[in-house]
Amino acid sequence: MPKYIFVVGGVMSGLGKGVTAASLAKLLVLSGFRVTCAKIDPYLNVDAGTMNPLIHGEVFVSDDGGETDMDLGTYERFLDQNLTREHNITTGQIYNSVIEGERAGKYLGKCVQIIPHITDEIKHRIQLLAQKTKVDILLIELGGTVGDIEGLPFLEAFRQMRLEIGVDNTLFIHTTLVPVVDPVGEQKTKPTQHSVQELRRIGIQPDIIVVRSKSPLTKDSRKKISLFTSVDVRSVISNHDCPSIYSVPQMLEAEGILDSIFSKMRLRNRSINWGSWKSTAKSFSRPSRSTRIAMVGKYVTLADSYVSINHALLHSGATLGTKTVVEWLDAEKLEGNVTNLHLLDSYDGILVPGGFGTRGSEGKIAAANYAAICGIPYLGICFGFQLAVIAHARHRCGLEHASSSELDQHTPHPVIDLLPEQREIDEIGGSMRLGAHTISLSKGSLANRIYGSLQIQERHRHRFEVNPKYQHRLETGGIRFTGVSDGKKRMECLEIPDHPFYFGTQFHAEFTSRPGTPAPAFLAFVEAANKRKSPGQSIRGH
Repeated sequence: MPKYIFVVGGVMSGLGKGVTAASLAKLLVLSGFRVTCAKIDPYLNVDAGTMNPLIHGEVFVSDDGGETDMDLGTYERFLDQNLTREHNITTGQIYNSVIEGERAGKYLGKCVQIIPHITDEIKHRIQLLAQKTKVDILLIELGGTVGDIEGLPFLEAFRQMRLEIGVDNTLFIHTTLVPVVDPVGEQKTKPTQHSVQELRRIGIQPDIIVVRSKSPLTKDSRKKISLFTSVDVRSVISNHDCPSIYSVPQMLEAEGILDSIFSKMRLRNRSINWGSWKSTAKSFSRPSRSTRIAMVGKYVTLADSYVSINHALLHSGATLGTKTVVEWLDAEKLEGNVTNLHLLDSYDGILVPGGFGTRGSEGKIAAANYAAICGIPYLGICFGFQLAVIAHARHRCGLEHASSSELDQHTPHPVIDLLPEQREIDEIGGSMRLGAHTISLSKGSLANRIYGSLQIQERHRHRFEVNPKYQHRLETGGIRFTGVSDGKKRMECLEIPDHPFYFGTQFHAEFTSRPGTPAPAFLAFVEAANKRKSPGQSIRGH
């Protein structure tokens, strides 16, 4: 029988439950167990696909095309596993399934209720995932905090699972915050005490408390938490700030979390085989130089909007012995402002990430054109790839007012247009070109050199693409499409041959980047940025 570890949060959101769950899963994998993670999001959305990144953070795409919570990206990076859409469970999915079952007559004669029908569906999905993945241990992280109304059915399902399969096969980890009030300078445990009390009212007694704090938990704080929560003091774990999230597994192991888990779940103690993990984690805290990257986007007020890209840059920098300093530039401030464009000269590389909509698009096009003119290393991802095509069409192919039909339905030159299969679609959710697709690369091209292969698989999330009617005109103007898919109908990679480094991908290479094995496109970009020494030439007159 698989065992289940439930990670729930208290006090406030954003404490790092995802990193805690991923770090613990990593420790168990390094101890020789078969482990995977699942994320439960209590919102009514079926998936994260239609949510604003500024509100919920990045939409992470799985190989099978799932539009999931960004915590799945954290799990993949720590575990080096490709997860599926089934690893992300939402309230919308649960209620959809139960309502469809009721309409089909599955519950004839019964009054369909939260308990037992909703909770039964939750338990079914959790246990089915454990069976499909054939794991020894499944970690389930519940989004939000204890006391949230939308999370109550899930907590009730967890409580029932403990009754049904026993205390040896279930374990509850509660993550909380111990703040320090500056004038007093003392660690305050009351928020943790009240959070655990709320969890107990629901019928769940935590087995382990993982405490987030700025500095290591003091002995007095640890004892006080233990006393008022009925959790033995050895199971009160300090998860304080550290140089890199990839150092968290070592910190948790030093705190004795595995001993506590092995004891409570009656698992035979196993020694950890760290392999290369310690050296990989250490590489993030010993850079010998720094590389400044300008990220030109419109979701710049929330770093989580581009979390996978940020990590792909960090992975690349750590591999090359450099610290990638990412500075977010609001694309709208570059529109029609040559002075602000000149600020790009001070950066070692320019990256335009994915996105949607007209806001800030002209600023991104200006940045893509500036990088081309001034010889600044450029990486365009998805929307950044498309906007680089538009910049090239306007400034080097003589296609005045060229644009995307997403941005301007009346453009005379729709060099970026809807995918053919998108034209008759009415529903937005889950309707894009999603997931992993095979891409063929041109022999001898930059793309070929970056990947060291003529065929790759990468993940996608887009609705528009390069219009094949303009391919010849665009390539005549000096751009090269060196990656194609779907029988050469879809353009996947672009490059400018006589440029130090100008590369764009329709796919999202960041989703498959891992610590120690960064995404090749990002590694090559950061390497090119490291080589940049002199500022670009002036844009005036262009």
